[in-house]
Amino acid sequence: MASKSNAKALRTPSLTHPTTPDQSRLDAATETFRMLSDPTRLHILWILTENEADVTALTEACGASRTAVSQHLAKLRFTGLVDTRRDGRRIIYRIRDGHLARLVREGLNHADHLVTGEPAHE
Repeated sequence: MASKSNAKALRTPSLTHPTTPDQSRLDAATETFRMLSDPTRLHILWILTENEADVTALTEACGASRTAVSQHLAKLRFTGLVDTRRDGRRIIYRIRDGHLARLVREGLNHADHLVTGEPAHE
């Protein structure tokens, strides 16, 4: 009999999850949205939807201080929204998964409609 974690690993990932959200899913989504609610964190995640990056590249792209970027990355890592890998002495950050990347892009696409006045679409 396969363990629960083995069964989870054997499932094919999907883009949609047609489940009625229970409290644990609502809480997890709320925490994700909370992490997206800071402009610097959202900017960092948007950058990471395009490519992996280290703190120096993220600092330059965001225009925030190195300290601020490092603190935001620590929060994003702690909450599981970014992963890291080592490249020599550098730590390279990447967005955790495709769902999060699509969520970030869609949030900014929605914002573009609000800012430009472009009509909404389905």
